[in-house]
Amino acid sequence: MAERWKPSVTVAAIASRRRARARAVDEYLIVEEETPEGLRLNNPAGHLDPGESPMEAVIRGALEETACAFVPDRLVGVYLSRFERPATGDDVTYLRLAFAGTVGAADPSRALDDGIVRTLWMTLDELRATREQHRSSLVLRCIEDAAAGCSVPLERIVTEPSVYVPEIKR
Repeated sequence: MAERWKPSVTVAAIASRRRARARAVDEYLIVEEETPEGLRLNNPAGHLDPGESPMEAVIRGALEETACAFVPDRLVGVYLSRFERPATGDDVTYLRLAFAGTVGAADPSRALDDGIVRTLWMTLDELRATREQHRSSLVLRCIEDAAAGCSVPLERIVTEPSVYVPEIKR
């Protein structure tokens, strides 16, 4: 029997804050990271690991990449994309769950994940102007969807208790 195809499941944190400047403007938390294609901008994100819920994964991923505690308040959307890495030749399909929420201040005692160079806050205009530096087209898409108010209540994301039971080897 052929092995069944499975997408790589990722979670993304869309954290925003309102900054008062000449006019009030929203800024979004972004990470700058080393990739096989060079430095890229991305949403704080991570992979869904065995034994965790999507919400646990996004909280963990955001903390590891930003040193900030992320508190999700809604699911923005579910995105399916295929990405071919020119540097490695890898062809991967990603199923991304994007969550909007807030973050606290960064914990200065926490190191950022390997490959994360820094975190920064960017406006939608700044993000649109730097599209060529984004890790994928989903970086901006998820933020624009969050800014537009796309929302699924967190109660609609169900993780069955069986996820937390150790795998049974047969």
